[in-house]
Amino acid sequence: MHTLDQLRAGQLHGITRLDLSASLEQFPEEIFSLADSLEVLNLSGNRLSDLPEDLHRLHRLQVLFCSNNHFEHVPESVGRCLSLRMVGFKSNRIRELSAKALPPRLRWLILTDNLLEILPDELGDCTELQKLMLAGNRLRALPASLARLDKLELLRIAANQLTALPDELLRLPCLAWLAYAGNPFASVAAAQPQAVAVPWFELQVGEVLGQGASGIIHRALWQRADGSAEAVALKLFKGQMTSDGTPDSEMAACLTAGQHPNLIGAIGRVVSHPDGDQGLLLSLVDARLRTLAGPPSLESCSRDVYAAEWRASFGQALQVACGIASALRHLHAQGVTHGDLYGHNILLDDTGDVLLGDFGAASFLPAGASSQHGLLQRIEVRAFGILLEELLARCDVPARHQTLLAALVARCQQPQVASRPDFSEIDGLLQALAQQGALSDGC
Repeated sequence: MHTLDQLRAGQLHGITRLDLSASLEQFPEEIFSLADSLEVLNLSGNRLSDLPEDLHRLHRLQVLFCSNNHFEHVPESVGRCLSLRMVGFKSNRIRELSAKALPPRLRWLILTDNLLEILPDELGDCTELQKLMLAGNRLRALPASLARLDKLELLRIAANQLTALPDELLRLPCLAWLAYAGNPFASVAAAQPQAVAVPWFELQVGEVLGQGASGIIHRALWQRADGSAEAVALKLFKGQMTSDGTPDSEMAACLTAGQHPNLIGAIGRVVSHPDGDQGLLLSLVDARLRTLAGPPSLESCSRDVYAAEWRASFGQALQVACGIASALRHLHAQGVTHGDLYGHNILLDDTGDVLLGDFGAASFLPAGASSQHGLLQRIEVRAFGILLEELLARCDVPARHQTLLAALVARCQQPQVASRPDFSEIDGLLQALAQQGALSDGC
């Protein structure tokens, strides 16, 4: 984190990224002295409510973060920044998004956790848009113009007031990651199983194992009332809203998903936390498993970042694909979509044993719109096609399997959503391929 003193003293000359959080109420004019180099400006965690009219003087600016401030509108000066690709105003008080506030080259827009009730029709003119994050607002409808966003890949509209999902939205050719839980049309499934209630006083909380957008995961010891004890993972949620949705939606989906050998299984909900925090008890993951990839970067936008040196054997890659396809087939059969099928949510070991976790973007198939179920499931098939393509690019595929797997990748990602295979077909094809001898021990 940089300081205002450094900025005013000219010590930051030539930097490409400025991170400045200093309870600012006004935009520091000294930032303009960085105009010839500044590409990323992070003003999150201040008290700003507006930006200067001449913000476009930062002519190299590509990324602007203004989360956790006091904005009630997105300043129109943002729209005049011709190089801006990513704009984030998460957790403000934004009620208004003017069409004039939309930069012409926008790829990634974050307006999570605000007070928006309506979106401008001109949002559909942002033809380069790939990621649109709108969870935790007050939207009652989406503009029909979104159907023109042919490059949109990730959409977060959970925890709004939407009464329906437009069919046109579900036919977008590139959409692969969709979260919509917590809207009136997507209420929690009535058949949700009774969750085990785990009293806080039965838990001994240990070290932090990891954390993500929605919460922190600890190692814990569950000492049951009957005297038995079990080592578990405890996820404590950070708040009432994440970039993907709410803790309630995540817990409901995770518990409904049930048990599967390739899913990180949920055990129950934590109750009676002294601070009222929400928590979920999960199966403890073997320490030998590691994350398949890192999350998307500012540059990659919608694609995971893999370690440059990471390679897999074909057997390992195929075993990962088998496990994930089987897990998604199971989830869809329970009426749940994962919503965030990415390598950074997958754990694996050197043999190919694999687990899919993180249900923060999961949603239930809407009970009142059964005609949309196939489209919603096949949106997730595109995410699997991208994952499969990434895996195959990092292994040596035997010549006898190249045509079949290339065709599967293409079918999973074809622009006609309804024509993609479902996970029953995908799982069956991959299992058959494994049984033909691609893996000596099967999937």
